[in-house]
Amino acid sequence: MVFLFLTSSVPILILIGTILYWLRAKSNPVKPLCDLSRQSVQTKKDETVRRNAVLKNDDVISYFYDDVRTLYEAFQRGLHVSGNGPCLGHRKPNQPYQWLSYKQVSDRAEYLGSGLLHRGCNPSPEQYIGVFARNRPEWIISELACYTYSMTVIPLYDTLGPEAIVYIINKAEIRTVICDNMSKAISLLESCEAKLTKLLSTIVLMDTLDDAFKERGTKCNVEILTLKEVEDLGREHLRKPIPPKPDDLSVVCFTSGTTGDPKGAMLTHGNVVANSAAVFKIMGSTFIINTEDIAISYLPLAHMFERVVQTALYCSGSRVGFFQGDIRLLPDDMKTLQPTVFPVVPRLLTRVYDKVQNEFQSPLRRWLLNIAVGRKQAELSKGIIRNDSFWDKLIFNKIQATLGGRVRMMVTGAAPISPAVLTFLRAALGCPIFEGYGQTECTAGCTFSMAGDSAAGHVGPPLPCNIVKLVDVEDMNYFAVNGEGEICIKGTNVFKGYLKDPEKTSEAIDADGWLHTGDIGKWLPNGTLKIIDRKKNIFKLSQGEYIAPEKIENVYIQSGMVAQVFVTGDSLQSYLVGIVVPDSEVLPKFAASKGFKGSYEELCQIPEIKKAILEDMVNLGTKAGLQSFEQVKNLYLHANMFTIENGLLTPTLKAKRSELSKFFKKQIDELYGNIQA
Repeated sequence: MVFLFLTSSVPILILIGTILYWLRAKSNPVKPLCDLSRQSVQTKKDETVRRNAVLKNDDVISYFYDDVRTLYEAFQRGLHVSGNGPCLGHRKPNQPYQWLSYKQVSDRAEYLGSGLLHRGCNPSPEQYIGVFARNRPEWIISELACYTYSMTVIPLYDTLGPEAIVYIINKAEIRTVICDNMSKAISLLESCEAKLTKLLSTIVLMDTLDDAFKERGTKCNVEILTLKEVEDLGREHLRKPIPPKPDDLSVVCFTSGTTGDPKGAMLTHGNVVANSAAVFKIMGSTFIINTEDIAISYLPLAHMFERVVQTALYCSGSRVGFFQGDIRLLPDDMKTLQPTVFPVVPRLLTRVYDKVQNEFQSPLRRWLLNIAVGRKQAELSKGIIRNDSFWDKLIFNKIQATLGGRVRMMVTGAAPISPAVLTFLRAALGCPIFEGYGQTECTAGCTFSMAGDSAAGHVGPPLPCNIVKLVDVEDMNYFAVNGEGEICIKGTNVFKGYLKDPEKTSEAIDADGWLHTGDIGKWLPNGTLKIIDRKKNIFKLSQGEYIAPEKIENVYIQSGMVAQVFVTGDSLQSYLVGIVVPDSEVLPKFAASKGFKGSYEELCQIPEIKKAILEDMVNLGTKAGLQSFEQVKNLYLHANMFTIENGLLTPTLKAKRSELSKFFKKQIDELYGNIQA
């Protein structure tokens, strides 16, 4: 990124002009849609329930537009309101974006869907079609093909791992998978050849393929076709659309989960429409998505955050341009596309923040940056959001240009974001940055920050498609009477359960229909929710992946050099670190074999020893099937055991995770500081 270079010889006139402009700056304030603190509140002895202030009663919304109650209808509305304008865009390196119109996308979806039906698929929500691809126009065409004929999409994605993908195909009895390239097609075919998949019989490839690969599939009774071949077949045998109903399944989203096999969250058309409708409702007339808006698609379509955002865009007749598939080329895609709507994960925002800080290190430049940020934040506190002030022209315009220069709205979710980063970027980027919280089981979001609310450190009030309650968690000393407790959700966005898993479903949704998230929240005085803890020892990394640290520790403890291990992570970071107590009997022998001598405490300080232990742990993790994001990146070797006496173990010898985190806070901070993510 290139930012405005401010030298130490800035003319005094600029400083005088800065002060004068400071005093006479003009702006258009944005007021909050409603008084958050006046939300409806119902309290019981062990729970506190809140609904969004835009609702007149507890009847949560199911839709925003009368003619949009399914995802199929959402796209048809976009076709109408856009006047068959541009819909899906893609580009090749160093080329402009090429666009498919709404009608072209709709037609191709009908051709593809008709082709699938002609080949034996059933127009039914119980007909599951796998989509295994990176973000590209054909992903949306495949999805819409399913919705046009009431079939259900099951996204597959690389980070699940090959074993999990095989598990999902078998669990859902998927017979047809649409994938993007030969690499994925080969991995699917290999599972068929090894007889790991039971029913998979058709692979549809978005890219081209050769006859030899087709013949290879024939040998194991798998027909391999190109997407074009299926579309051509459908064009010849075109069927009328068979639209779904709101209560019909639209997608089964398998989560990477925490431990054990992936769980397939069953989401209906009504769930997804309600979630996007709630965003429309909470934005009111302040920020209306329209046909002029353009979004860039790079966040995985296999995750519901991106899917809900795109639902709102298609419903509004907006355009979606896809990145080239390489995240390193995203800045070039942004510059070319010039998006106005930018869904983003906290990790990317943090990178922008870090680059700005690195560019403004000299005392004068830092001083000017602090003044500019201070003035913009003062405007934000008054509800003023803009990117055309003197400060934008002097300091922030080059930062804004790195995102294409036209972004007017950003949405962040999937993981927590630092309040300092969020506050800074709201000022620097000159556009509203909405933050949401939720999980796949409530489609994507259950809370969402509101226009005009510049405060950070919370995830907004409840969305109007659901109500939220906090319930007592006595063993962790969280009580609803204090405005703290486990976050539970009930509403039109709550999923129907896990596919073929009633036991897990009953664990997630209680008899009264409340979804138990496992997160601990706290109501703030203004009616917003703050996430403060996790009921179970599970957390997310900044890219949104769930981590079950105890599972990882059970792998690492098998290392002969490890006596005790504590794996931890920060939801603002993208990787894990660990605290290891080496085995006091094994370590000296190992160190001697490497030519090192000294006391046990001295050996724990030797970098080469730490490196060797880390390598052994990572090797064990690889053999045990840990994903790359589940492996620790750095270690601190501690020379004293965790014990009951020092308060780091429970009487049953279980790790006190919160106490360990506090005890090793300094070392953990240093471990993160010593790694470049």
